[in-house]
Amino acid sequence: MPELKPPPRVLSLIVPVFNEEASVGPFLERLQQVYLDPGATGSDPQKLEIVFVNDGSTDRTVERLLEAQSGAPSWWRIIVVELSRNFGKEAALTAGLGTVTGDVAVPIDVDLQDPPEVIPAMVAKWRAGFEVVLARRADRSSDSLPKRLTASWFYRLHNWMADLKLPHNVGDFRLMDRVVVEALRELPESRRFMKGLFAWVGFRSTTVDYTRDERACGESKFNGRKLLSFAVEGVTSFSDAPLRLWTYLGSAIALLSLLWGGWIALRTILFGADLPGYPSIFVAVTFFGGVQLIGIGVLGEYLGRTYIEAKRRPVYFVRKVHLPPD
Repeated sequence: MPELKPPPRVLSLIVPVFNEEASVGPFLERLQQVYLDPGATGSDPQKLEIVFVNDGSTDRTVERLLEAQSGAPSWWRIIVVELSRNFGKEAALTAGLGTVTGDVAVPIDVDLQDPPEVIPAMVAKWRAGFEVVLARRADRSSDSLPKRLTASWFYRLHNWMADLKLPHNVGDFRLMDRVVVEALRELPESRRFMKGLFAWVGFRSTTVDYTRDERACGESKFNGRKLLSFAVEGVTSFSDAPLRLWTYLGSAIALLSLLWGGWIALRTILFGADLPGYPSIFVAVTFFGGVQLIGIGVLGEYLGRTYIEAKRRPVYFVRKVHLPPD
């Protein structure tokens, strides 16, 4: 049996927040129940670094974070990174990865759907030699039926189209070794689909199952439009299958049209010309026009990604970093 690695000297949490003033307090209270004073419990010394990335909140989230920072336990180190505006969760995760200093890093949501109680089990897997420990949702009954169905469809569609396979029922909640964090920092994309990037860098991985809880407080910032955009981003980030699909579809339609044209010519030679069929012409024109527009839309998605990447804009801008007092 291989020897276990020592516990991480610093465990870093990456917590993106956007208008979550009601969630900050319950999250830290729950976290404090998991990470007690190591001196009082006689456990291995371990510092907890919590990097909150404020993604352009318009409520009192920052004030709540600064209050928590000033009253944090001695074995905690709370860092508050303020972005200059709302850049989105993928950018906030990227900012957190660029800030953490721990031996391991764990992205986690502040709404407590990802329970902090799972983290010690993830650390145990890391100590056994894994560089990535995925938190897999064994039970998604807390999600609505439409959300469960659309999530299942997305994973199936993505893994069918893309060579890079995403593990089912695994979100951003995972533990990553320092070497994985450094690898992610080297990726230059402006349009970032973090689930795909997490999977793309590889490394030795394992899973820990958990039950996804209901949101403790606040409201989800994702709606149907954002989820659809997120799904399109995921497919176009790691697969060119939609482009090839339209090539195959166009070839198939051209072949069918050629066969149909040959049949019409043969029937005309044998039986004479038919009366022109206006309804069939209307259906054919509108159908092929729709197919062409969809094909142009697919091309536009990839062209738009190329346009954004060519400008080489930074993924985010930091307004201010609030470090804890020495």
